[in-house]
Amino acid sequence: MHFKKIDEFGNLEMRYISDFSGGFISRNRHVLKNLQLNKFTQFILEKCVYGTPIFKLGNKGNKILILSGIHGNELPSQVANVRLLNKLLNADLNNTLYFIPFASPKSTMYNERTFNGLDLNRSAHIKNSLSNLIVRTILNLGINFVGDFHSTAYNANPGIESIFSSKSPSPESYLIANYISKDVGSEVLSFDFAGSSYKGAVEDVCNLKGVPAITGEVLCPFTTIEGRAVERSFAQMESFLSYFGV
Repeated sequence: MHFKKIDEFGNLEMRYISDFSGGFISRNRHVLKNLQLNKFTQFILEKCVYGTPIFKLGNKGNKILILSGIHGNELPSQVANVRLLNKLLNADLNNTLYFIPFASPKSTMYNERTFNGLDLNRSAHIKNSLSNLIVRTILNLGINFVGDFHSTAYNANPGIESIFSSKSPSPESYLIANYISKDVGSEVLSFDFAGSSYKGAVEDVCNLKGVPAITGEVLCPFTTIEGRAVERSFAQMESFLSYFGV
């Protein structure tokens, strides 16, 4: 499916990654409460009813993806992604930016970690899983860099605000993580080789396929939004883009 220009919102383009993952984001009261419900945000939520949309801004330089919602019950990054998309909607960009605010709208609707019982961050290597379709889209579009943003609870893994990366086979993953760490203070958690700890994370599969990627984690209890978690995730996203001069 090709991108379609959305004349109502300037240079915005969109297409769907899947048509079997749709959900009513507005049924998740924690997400709805923290969104700025303007005309553009409402447009995003409406498109999520029919599947997983990917939005495109700009047409220059590097192709960069901001991804969130791989775990539907990790909410701050999904709200932050929508805020960032709102902020950059009419910006004069020197790179091409792609946004997937809600990787699995159905999971976000039900506030569930999994999609149809499958952990999408353990299955990006499994053909035709939803996260595998996202990775295939990344490769098909020629996206150069990926930031995948999550949240973690105090008693979970990693349980701290952090940036995951790997040193091989895509060493720029590690450089990006260190840049963000120095910029916003998130701790770097790095592996010598992508996928050495467990298989199927979007970040790892991208790095293994030569697309430098990082995973951002902020602290927040699962299924809710508390404190400054949205602001911290937003800061990680902006720092990630700042690495590329956005």
